[in-house]
Amino acid sequence: MPNLQNSSQYRSVNGFPFTLSGAALLALPSGALWWPELELLCVSDLHLGKAERISRKGGANLPPYEIQDTLSRLERDLEQTSASTVICLGDSFDDLSAERAFPEDAQLWIARLQAGRRWIWIEGNHDPGPIHLGGQHMAEFACAPLLFRHIANPASSGEVSGHYHPKAQVSLRGRARSFACFLLDETRLILPAYGTYTGGLRCDHPTLDRLINKPGLAILTGKSAQPIPMPRAKVT
Repeated sequence: MPNLQNSSQYRSVNGFPFTLSGAALLALPSGALWWPELELLCVSDLHLGKAERISRKGGANLPPYEIQDTLSRLERDLEQTSASTVICLGDSFDDLSAERAFPEDAQLWIARLQAGRRWIWIEGNHDPGPIHLGGQHMAEFACAPLLFRHIANPASSGEVSGHYHPKAQVSLRGRARSFACFLLDETRLILPAYGTYTGGLRCDHPTLDRLINKPGLAILTGKSAQPIPMPRAKVT
């Protein structure tokens, strides 16, 4: 099992503490990852512009609030943590056209969030990183003892990734509910999707079952970050 922490360095930020490869980390209820020692905040799969992309492709006209909702949540996390470094772990935009159609006021909002911070955009499979916005653009980012990339490499250790949008289904008062979640074992962490309107892959899906060593932990997001044993794929 991964090593869980109760250090006093976490008390000012609400979340679930644990260690990965010796790094003391905190899973926040929003779905962000906080590394207090380095003042580093990591979020994955913002998928900004998803409502615009769905409408452009002839789908439903979703309420156009997802950009504001996602950036508002990110701004709250930055205010809470006072992060000096931000990593956006890939698929920051829903596609390249969504980036090109990104509203000017939202671009200015991101610029305000970037001010005074190191900002790293990691390349995703939906976009190569928003090259028109400020910050650094990388395929992956190594910060010992961790490695940040968009898609997990089963051979890696100390890896933080995203991509799969993991979700766990739990029963509350006799009703099934689905929560975006972190997935954690002794060698890797998979982040939930941070963006609004993002779907998800159930954490008992065989793909995730193969990536996360048993027993594994799912950390649910929402009002608080709650750990549960990771639901596993059923053996048939």
